[in-house]
Amino acid sequence: MLPDKDGPALGGGQRSFPGGEDSSVSLFREYLRLKTVHPRPDYDAALRFLDRIAEELELPLTKIEVCPGRVVSIMTWEGMNPRLKSILLNSHTDVVPVFQEHWKYDAFSAFKDAEGNIYARGSQDMKCVTIQYIQAVRRLKAEGRKLMRNVHLMFVPDEEVGGHKGMETFVKHPEFKKLNIGFALDEGLANTSEAFTVFYGERNPWWITVHCPGSPGHGSRFVENTAAEKLRHVMNSFLDFREKEKQRLNTSECFTLGDVTTVNMTMVSGGVAYNVIPAEMDVSFDLRIPPTVNLQV
Repeated sequence: MLPDKDGPALGGGQRSFPGGEDSSVSLFREYLRLKTVHPRPDYDAALRFLDRIAEELELPLTKIEVCPGRVVSIMTWEGMNPRLKSILLNSHTDVVPVFQEHWKYDAFSAFKDAEGNIYARGSQDMKCVTIQYIQAVRRLKAEGRKLMRNVHLMFVPDEEVGGHKGMETFVKHPEFKKLNIGFALDEGLANTSEAFTVFYGERNPWWITVHCPGSPGHGSRFVENTAAEKLRHVMNSFLDFREKEKQRLNTSECFTLGDVTTVNMTMVSGGVAYNVIPAEMDVSFDLRIPPTVNLQV
């Protein structure tokens, strides 16, 4: 969490906020209130926010529309030797959907309680990191620091839905190559204490949908070879493997979550009516595979 008490002035055009709240926290809460939530993220609001931040930081802002309505924004702090490989600070502007009935407070109110806890969708994934990037650059510039390399702050859309209309498309764009990236920082996991974990590897996400065709029929009969029977077999196979990996994690003293493959069934679809046996059903899984696993086997 960002500090709740007033710190030193950051300069660089930083706005002042009433109520004695640290300006970094206020900026964070402002960003959290932008409803960049799927399935209809308000990316225009995020772009207006970034326009203002770039102006405050006195940094050029480049916008590349990689797909219709999907813009990658890049602020560049030029270094003393721009020919060197650059540093990329990457973050995404979108957040996952909200089931408001399970929330204590409005998920986009950025409510802060008496202890300084902030409740909002995207507070951990990953709008806090975005603000940390912005405020770190703001503070360094206010201190008059000069860096050797270019530093790019990049803000991408659609990460939460696979990045197909975001980073996946942008890495093939000529503007990406021009960034001359040598080192990049992205998101990790939230920390529950004052100790911050540095991640040096990342599990490989596999999003798998299994399509199960079968014999249709009326719900009053025992139809052979149905889609649901195949679906059950697929589900059992994945969930059995899930249990094995869970046991590996729980019984090993040296394993952490990053050392095992997590498996979760996330979506099931199929059927049109109670009394109609469907001709097809789909089931989707989210797998996260450690870099130590040989994917060619």
